[in-house]
Amino acid sequence: MKCFHFSGDDADAAAGPRAPSRASWARSLSVASSGSDATARRSGSDPDHPPPPPPPPGRDPSPAPRRLRAFGFAELKCATRGFSRGLVIGEGGFGCVYRGVVDDGDDGAVDVAVKQLNRNGSQGHKEWITEVNFLGVVKHPNLVRLVGYCAEDDERGMQRLLVYELMPNKSLEDHLLGRVVPSLSWALRLKIAQDAARGLAYLHEEMDFQLIFRDFKTSNILLDEDFNAKLSDFGLARHGPTEGADHVLTSVVGTVGYAAPEYLQTGRLTAKSDVWSFGVVLYEIISGRRPLDRNLPRSEQKLLEWVKPYASDPKKFHTILDPRLEGQYSTRSARKLIALANKCLMKNPKSRPRMSEVVAMLTEIIEMSGVTAADTAGIIPLVEEESTDDATEKTEVPKGSGSYRNMVFDIKELMSLRNRTSGRFDWRVFTPGPGKLTRTWG
Repeated sequence: MKCFHFSGDDADAAAGPRAPSRASWARSLSVASSGSDATARRSGSDPDHPPPPPPPPGRDPSPAPRRLRAFGFAELKCATRGFSRGLVIGEGGFGCVYRGVVDDGDDGAVDVAVKQLNRNGSQGHKEWITEVNFLGVVKHPNLVRLVGYCAEDDERGMQRLLVYELMPNKSLEDHLLGRVVPSLSWALRLKIAQDAARGLAYLHEEMDFQLIFRDFKTSNILLDEDFNAKLSDFGLARHGPTEGADHVLTSVVGTVGYAAPEYLQTGRLTAKSDVWSFGVVLYEIISGRRPLDRNLPRSEQKLLEWVKPYASDPKKFHTILDPRLEGQYSTRSARKLIALANKCLMKNPKSRPRMSEVVAMLTEIIEMSGVTAADTAGIIPLVEEESTDDATEKTEVPKGSGSYRNMVFDIKELMSLRNRTSGRFDWRVFTPGPGKLTRTWG
């Protein structure tokens, strides 16, 4: 899915790209240090990343920064076998993510994910700084843990790397698009949606300062070994409005198909922009489709436009349900989830629910469908194994049957993956305007 970035009216955009200085580099890394002086150093005059606003009255001060481990470049190169292409587990405009193993002292060898950022351009540097600053402070079960960082100079220039806990079950996008052979069960999809909502609710409402994710999408929802969902990639995150303000005016960045229409048109960012993105992700979970897919027929390429005539029709809503579920879902909970997605996609941002309200509604939906911990412990296989080892005959599927159509869909879906990319690009020549990137969900 393509990402865009074009200038708005804020100071960041007016400043334009610039090469990071070593002074600002040192100040930006202050969050990784322990002690009370870390916050003071970070609150310097670095224009790339302003300090968090003061806490509102009655709230505790900012949580103390966690001690992040400073890795050497040679150590991470060894951990990833020289950044072997065979260990790449993710790739985008920011660079590559490698699977690696590092020595964690008493815990011994630990599997990690190592993100190596591109050295070209200042935007990658700013995103790197943002991740270190934010993930060095926030801590929640539904946010990916940042283990440490690397900032070194070598003969090829400045090396910028981040080291995270490894999420072995890849991303929600990988599962919904068929890159992982087993299909997520309905119960597991509900649990993942609830976990992701809890992560956003923490960022919006449970800290002393508000943090807007700004790039919430299925590829940024990672799954651990128990399929617990955690939000990742905070490179585009931004502080919410200060006390007395109702929005932040900033340059428009994000991913095509996920950004809220009012943010695209005006550059005004609020927490409700993330709520819109969450509504888009809910429809992805329901349908198993991308928000924008050029490989589909023209009438089905834009997910929100395609689902609209079916979402409110009780006789046709099953049309938008992911065929890989094979009918194994609660009809009542599916209708409730569609209704929740529609609330998140209200035209007026003030009419959208807060993420804490979304969490409560998802909890009710899960309880309504009778989902238990045992239901979310596994996934439904797409291809069942033969019951006997000597079975050599295969049953022919009639062309007119629903199973045949589902089989054809799966094959087409897998073939179309070859034409899909997940890179980022700077969309600097685009001027925001009504209706150019998205259609308002009225």
